[in-house]
Amino acid sequence: MLTLILGGARSGKSRLALQRAQATGRPVSFIATAQAHDAEMADRIARHQAERPAHWATIEAPFDLAGAIRAAASGMVVVDCLTLWLTNCLCHPEPERWSTARAALLAVLSERRTDDLILVSNETGLGIIPLGELTRRFVDEAGWLNQDLAQLADEVILVAAGLPLVLKGTSP
Repeated sequence: MLTLILGGARSGKSRLALQRAQATGRPVSFIATAQAHDAEMADRIARHQAERPAHWATIEAPFDLAGAIRAAASGMVVVDCLTLWLTNCLCHPEPERWSTARAALLAVLSERRTDDLILVSNETGLGIIPLGELTRRFVDEAGWLNQDLAQLADEVILVAAGLPLVLKGTSP
């Protein structure tokens, strides 16, 4: 089953993903996409690491998300978060990185339908229109990616204030 969990910053989307993965009782591979470019981000990453069970396998994949999903052990796979991965790709010096990585992700998700995957992504289209070319492109690309993933997903959940709202599929 492919589940897409969307929400804003601090909405509870990561917490829901962790709870759902842990509730399966299956081995979990956690794919982290964040990079610690400053102390504040390092603190965020440390807080997220502390929230995860220590026995879960962690794969760091700031760029090659498709490869990380392919390499993850069978069972439950959690990817947190797609918009950090998008940022990494958009800020990479090779401009073609994003379109190649995006296509590879969509391909691996279409191929790997026997395992359970939970994808966490920010819903960025509910706020003000950002200033600057890069931030507008980020919002556009995140929206298009979320739409494509929602089409592939068996289940789509929007989280606000820690409350899940099922948009597609079964209840959480």
